[in-house]
Amino acid sequence: MPANTILSVLDQSPIAEGSTAADALANTLDLARLADDLGYHRYWLAEHHASPALAGAAPEALIGPVALATRRIRVGSGGIMLPHYSPFKVAETFRLLSALAPGRIDLGLGRAPGTDGRTAFALQRDRSRRMPHEDFPQNLAELIAYLDDALPDDHAFAALAGTLPSGGGGSPDVWLLGSSPDSALWAAEAGLPYCIADFINSDAAQLADLYRRRFEPSGHLAAPHLMVATWTIAADTSDEAERLAAPARMMMAHLHRGTLIPVPSVDKALAWLADHPAASQRGRRTVLGTPAEVRAGLDAVAAQYGADELMLVNILPDHAARRRSYELVAHEYGLASLAAAA
Repeated sequence: MPANTILSVLDQSPIAEGSTAADALANTLDLARLADDLGYHRYWLAEHHASPALAGAAPEALIGPVALATRRIRVGSGGIMLPHYSPFKVAETFRLLSALAPGRIDLGLGRAPGTDGRTAFALQRDRSRRMPHEDFPQNLAELIAYLDDALPDDHAFAALAGTLPSGGGGSPDVWLLGSSPDSALWAAEAGLPYCIADFINSDAAQLADLYRRRFEPSGHLAAPHLMVATWTIAADTSDEAERLAAPARMMMAHLHRGTLIPVPSVDKALAWLADHPAASQRGRRTVLGTPAEVRAGLDAVAAQYGADELMLVNILPDHAARRRSYELVAHEYGLASLAAAA
């Protein structure tokens, strides 16, 4: 990657076994302050429902506290799962957040439910039928039109755009998130920046090509802009980074069996994986190792996708180790000096 590398953080607010959601949220605020000081560019909060391992059920509720606890870092959603919500409600909420932290709010949008089918159904207000997903492009267009005050005059809700919270904050920067061709096409057709979830689909380089080929300039963006979110763990030694990767591997193995668990300790995960050797195999890309090894891995990811930015995500039960991971990467890239210069 170039010298002026743009790196960001995706926080899923992990709940370590034996701890609480309150502990996880305190750690989120602490990590956000650290990321701000270290020179990371964005701090995004994920949306996951009915999970014993992840406390971030409502990124729109976390963005305000994180924005007020930090100074310069952009804060946003990674992402808001739009099928659960009214486009107008999302527009109101994020214009309110933009008034709270002018020029620092990102609205990352996704189509995935962020949970299992039963919980997704429970999130619906109307239980008479399961909500269709094919109306996502229409809901996305309606949301953007509210933010841009661009609904046609004859639209039933045209007058509502003028009622959105204001006060000099402007509108959030809208991103589309995904790991499938649909999301790449929607981002391209809407002329939006696009974030590929490499930590979900590590064979998604073709999505970057599709996005760039089909991109249509818009009032939001003149040319394609791509960010890639990838699983990243840095430690002082390669062996320690491998150890720290064990809890997430144990969690993923249980998830594939239909079981959700809190984030186990490293020792518990290593013992479980030793008894289940097939589960110890990496099922997705993990960039891990010493700072130099992580930098080489991240540079390779950026080159593979032609990425303009990278977003780093991990789930660790030890908050100190998680802080250390982001510190090591930031120092390796010299993020603090780059942020100061900017």
